Amino acid sequence: MAKKCQVTYKKPMQGNNVSHSNRKTRRRFMPNLQNHRFWINNKNRYIKLRISTKGMRILDKYGIEKILNKKKIILDKLL
Repeated sequence: MAKKCQVTYKKPMQGNNVSHSNRKTRRRFMPNLQNHRFWINNKNRYIKLRISTKGMRILDKYGIEKILNKKKIILDKLL
């Protein structure tokens, strides 16, 4: 499964580890992804999303149904 949020589409970033001597080695910054299930009232069922913590805050602010209507691709794949 891709390390990508299903709401915000956050994915791993690339950058450098920088040591005290200023040596640079490549690294990846991973998004904070959580598996979470949400109750959908109009479908009377749960859906499971792999979502970042920032995505959870967005869902709290706007509501799950409004976000899923905006992103119909997610809803079609899950239901």
